[in-house]
Amino acid sequence: MDRQKLEMRPDAAAEWPDAIYEALKANGITQVALVPDAGHSRLIKRCLADNEMTVVTLTTEEEGVALLCGAWLGGVKGVLLMQSSGVGNCVNMLSLSHIHRTPLPMIVTMRGDFAEFNPAQIPMGQATPAVLEAMGTIVHRADRPEDVAATVDATLRLAFNTFRPAATLLGQRLIGAKTFGKD
Repeated sequence: MDRQKLEMRPDAAAEWPDAIYEALKANGITQVALVPDAGHSRLIKRCLADNEMTVVTLTTEEEGVALLCGAWLGGVKGVLLMQSSGVGNCVNMLSLSHIHRTPLPMIVTMRGDFAEFNPAQIPMGQATPAVLEAMGTIVHRADRPEDVAATVDATLRLAFNTFRPAATLLGQRLIGAKTFGKD
C-alpha cells in the first residue's frame, strides 16, 4: 500500500481544528480546560489567542471535570480537551457531572487505534468509547475532516441541552497517526 495514501492531507490538518474553534465560539464556550496534546495543538493556539476565552492548563484530566462543573455553576460554559489516555484518569470524576446535572462537553484526540505505533496506547485507546459510555457519557466520533464541525457542534449542544457529559472522539485517521520520533 502506498504510504502517501495513509497520511493526512496538509490542508485538512489546517481546517478541522479551525472548525472546532468556530463551533466553540458559536456555542458560547469561554473556558477551555486541557492537558497539552499535539493533536489539539492548533486548536489550543486558537483558544490561547482569543481574549474572550480562558484557557486553563491542567496537571491531570480529572481536574478539568471539577473545574468545568464549577464553571457551569458560576454561569460559564466550558469544554475539556484531552487525549484518549486521559479518559482513564477521569473515570471516577465523571460521576460529578451526573450527580449535579452539569454539562460536560469533551473533545478527545484518539490514540491506540488507526496505525498506532506505541503499544502502551492501545488498551486505553481501544477502551475509550466503552469507558465513557459506561460512565453515562454520550459519545460521537469524527474520522473525516468534513465531519468534525457537525460532530463537535452536536456534542456541545447535547451536553448543554441535556445537562450531561458528551464527548467527540477525534480518530487517528483524522489527526494523523504518530510515528516513532515524530509528534
